[in-house]
Amino acid sequence: MSLKDRIQEDMKAAMRSGEKERLGTIRLIMAGIKQREVDERVMLDDTQVMSVLEKMGKQRRESITQFQAGARPDLVEKETAELKIINSYLPSPLSEAELEALISDAIAQAGATSVKDMGKVMNIIKTKASGRADMAVVGGRIKARLT
Repeated sequence: MSLKDRIQEDMKAAMRSGEKERLGTIRLIMAGIKQREVDERVMLDDTQVMSVLEKMGKQRRESITQFQAGARPDLVEKETAELKIINSYLPSPLSEAELEALISDAIAQAGATSVKDMGKVMNIIKTKASGRADMAVVGGRIKARLT
């Protein structure tokens, strides 16, 4: 069963059980997937669906930060609940040790010696850590290692 099919089945289950908050979030996810399919005129595979989910998760994390700064605990709670549901469809994140090992392997594999080689290292890591690590954080760690 593809990730998109699993999300659709969960939407049906949420409708049947009357979980309004969960249903609303899953509908937002499906709308994001459909929007991308219409824009690009393709059927999304699991990797592309994960990228949609990652983007939605990033948006929620940014919103949470803004709402905390604006002293809006009600909106923080809503966004946190949505983020939890979105994350349930993504693979488990890499641990610190796994991420460090992956970065070390990628640097060795690319033969990187300076920041100029950062793109090569990022490409290797993107294929292995898709959906399991925040690429902005990974980029910062790679840059720190190569300088």
